Order: sequence, then C-alpha cells, then structure tokens
Amino acid sequence: MTVDQILNAKGKNVFSVRSTTTVYEALKVMGDKNIGAILIIDGTDLKGILSERDYARKIVLKDKSSKETFVDEIMESNVFTVQLSNNIDDCMELMSSKRIRHLPVLENGTVVGIISISDVVKAIIEIQKDTIHHLNSYISQ
Repeated sequence: MTVDQILNAKGKNVFSVRSTTTVYEALKVMGDKNIGAILIIDGTDLKGILSERDYARKIVLKDKSSKETFVDEIMESNVFTVQLSNNIDDCMELMSSKRIRHLPVLENGTVVGIISISDVVKAIIEIQKDTIHHLNSYISQ
C-alpha cells in the first residue's frame, strides 16, 4: 500500500498556520480540528511542524507563554517528509527510526497531505486482515 492510497482513503485535508502565528492560536486550530500536530507553511513552503509534544516540552515545562511565543520559536524545522509513491513500510521505518508521529506528504515540493502513525497502523492492519482472509480461503479449498 502506498501513501497515495492512504490519503485517498482518509482524505487530503492539510491544516496549517504561518510561522508568525502564536503558539496559542496554533493550539486553538489543533483543538478545533482535533489534530495532534499542525504544519507550519509560509506561502507554499513547508517551514516546520508543531506537535502537542513540542508544546508540552517547550512551552509548559519551560514556563513560557503560548500567547506570547510564536510557532517558529518552538516548531520542529527539520521535517521528515514522504512522497505519494512511498509505501507504508517506508513510512513505518521512518517513523520508528526518527521517533516521529506525523509525516507531511509532498508532491513536486508542495504539501498535498499528512499521514500519522495511526493511519499507517490502520493500513497495516487492513493488509493483514486481507492476508488472513486469503489464507483462510486457500486453506478452506
């Protein structure tokens, strides 16, 4: 299964804020959209990603104000990305080795979606269900 197939099933909605957005405003968007991370995009350029973990570690634990801190001060700017053609094994390996939970999806340098670890796990489970079904059918014959 490819990233493109995952996005076709889940949708290609991308929620983002600009780098000059306050952390508080970014958190409001994340809460409204029920997402655990938000992309930081200026124009069409992916600048970073902000997660709930970033907020907890870089704002709460450092006693900073989310209303006075801009996302570009705490976002992760070294963003790992995937292409539509990547398979889920590539994604799982990248997410596991880099200890990340979200992967923006790029096509020709432009963000076209984002997948999470739960999207990848769901896809793996579906593949395993199909494999089990085929094996059961084979055994039953």
